[in-house]
Amino acid sequence: MPETTHQFRAETCKLLNILTHSLYTNHEIFLRELLSNASDALEKVRFLQATGAAVRDAELPLEIRISSDRENHVLTIADTGIGMSEQEMIDNLGTIARSGSEQFLKEREGEKPADAELVQEGEDGEEAIVEHDDSKPSDAAQIIGRFGIGFYSVFMVAKKVEVTSVPASGDGSAHVWTSEGTGSFTLRALSGAEAEGLKRGTSVKIFLRDDAREYEEKWRIESAIRKHSNFLPFAIELDGSRVNTTAALWREPKFSITKEQYNDFYKFLTYDQTEPLDVVHFSVDAPVQFNCLLYIPGTAVDVFDERKDEWGPDLYVRRVLIDRRNKELLPNWFAFMKGVVDTEDLPLNISRETLQENTVLRKISQTATRQLLTHFERMAKAEPEKYEKIWKLHGRYLKFGFDSYQHRDRVAALLRYATSAQEEKLSSLDDYISRMKPEQKEIWYVAGSTLEAAKVNPHLSRFRRKGIEVLFLTDPVDEFALEALMQYKEHGFKSVELADAAALDAFPDVEGAEPKPEPLSEEKKPELDALVAAVKDILGDQVKDVRVTERPIDAPACLVSADGVSSSMEKLMRVMQKSDGIPQKIFELNPDHSLVRALMGICAADASDPMLKDMVNSLFDSTLLLDGYMNDPFAMAERSMRLLKQAAGWYSDLRK
Repeated sequence: MPETTHQFRAETCKLLNILTHSLYTNHEIFLRELLSNASDALEKVRFLQATGAAVRDAELPLEIRISSDRENHVLTIADTGIGMSEQEMIDNLGTIARSGSEQFLKEREGEKPADAELVQEGEDGEEAIVEHDDSKPSDAAQIIGRFGIGFYSVFMVAKKVEVTSVPASGDGSAHVWTSEGTGSFTLRALSGAEAEGLKRGTSVKIFLRDDAREYEEKWRIESAIRKHSNFLPFAIELDGSRVNTTAALWREPKFSITKEQYNDFYKFLTYDQTEPLDVVHFSVDAPVQFNCLLYIPGTAVDVFDERKDEWGPDLYVRRVLIDRRNKELLPNWFAFMKGVVDTEDLPLNISRETLQENTVLRKISQTATRQLLTHFERMAKAEPEKYEKIWKLHGRYLKFGFDSYQHRDRVAALLRYATSAQEEKLSSLDDYISRMKPEQKEIWYVAGSTLEAAKVNPHLSRFRRKGIEVLFLTDPVDEFALEALMQYKEHGFKSVELADAAALDAFPDVEGAEPKPEPLSEEKKPELDALVAAVKDILGDQVKDVRVTERPIDAPACLVSADGVSSSMEKLMRVMQKSDGIPQKIFELNPDHSLVRALMGICAADASDPMLKDMVNSLFDSTLLLDGYMNDPFAMAERSMRLLKQAAGWYSDLRK
């Protein structure tokens, strides 16, 4: 039959040039697109066979074969799919943006697949988790290609393309479509010896350009397949060897998967040889259809600092990788999760590299987030030890859920802290509330750089005296989180540094508490005023002011911010302002402490005594150190040596 020449319908050479040279940023995408088309063609055959329709060469296995001819620089991708007739080749390959898959679906519109599943309302109003069984006959919804653009990406690497196809129905005649991607194509029928031995399916022969000969190499082709198309449901053979040997585990029924299979897939997916702590596997039919397989890693991950861009599940559309580590699928407070999301309903633009509508992704993210929260809530209740282990590894990420107005209450219930009542075992906010004093309204906390630093905070001693439990916050985000939450179950959060002395005095001391010292007499108050003046003179511009404290502390002194914020919050603000100096704060003296009263006596005897200066500076250094700052370590060490020497002398004289 003579060869006929046709112009590409509705499009120009310029548009074709844009599609093949500008639309895709990664040239290896052409292989993903052609393999997706081949998978579509195979899926259509499987659909027809499942519905009882007759197809040509019914005994052929459903597979994709890739071969490389390095001598002639030709790459061939062949499938045993549905194939195309002459008119279909003109329609599907001759019209940019026409999709044979879309037409296939339209022709069967209204047909309900035999294995259609109903959407049910799940527990707590969540979408029902529906298991999908790939062993069932496939339905039309499995067809990938909807836009008919991907085929033309082949011209990124091809100087010429020959497509030979034999349809699965009709007279079975074979045709060859040929184009150099310059705006036209030729079409001719094969007969006689040329058509002998050809069976159902399509073969795409790619004559590689000089700058694309890397795709002759087996390793290069295999790398692209494993990256983008490793989980297609049909065998992909490259020069006689199967490439995609790992199944898309997220598509398998959960009850049929063993723990070992989950662990092996995790290692394959992440290259992390440590077994995951838990698996979250579910399928949802509404509001969008998607499968989700997520893992909780068994090792700590760092995705907020050095690897801030390397988080998020891999996004697939019907087993085809669309985006590695997609951050839109989960909120950043689930950034430690690793895994796969595979959707049926995600619209893509013509390049498949940019999402056409973020609305679908948002719906997936909302549903997946709710499912994960439910999973963590159930674990925290049923397996508290397991949850505590996960919290110690990944809890710092969950804390950022305070920024979610929709989920902050659920996130708050998942928070865990060491407390002054039980330092070794972590407590939830509900645990804390269950142990609160009858008249206690606030949830009290103390922040420090470490647990040890929080435990020696000078503001904590009065709470110990009263037996009031305090949360220990040791992560910089903790105080931000509690302040953003503001309250939990009608109990507000409050720092011990902002406690009111009168409010604490309303609570009785615990049994065995050290008795409070006698209040300072009126006669001694002038001595206190004189000490305050002397301390202010000694410390100078190291402090903003010196005054008598009205705070409920048992320590001799404390430092407070003039702005009324807690010391930990002030540190965070200074970090954000990139200020590394020591702030000017207010130095408050506790007149009920024995050390301060001793200093009052020294000051009354001789306000210019050098020992008074050393003691005041030493007290300031110690208080500053407890606040998380180091003043002058060399001067501090020298002063300490002088005071030790003097104290040792006094003690020696007393022993005589």
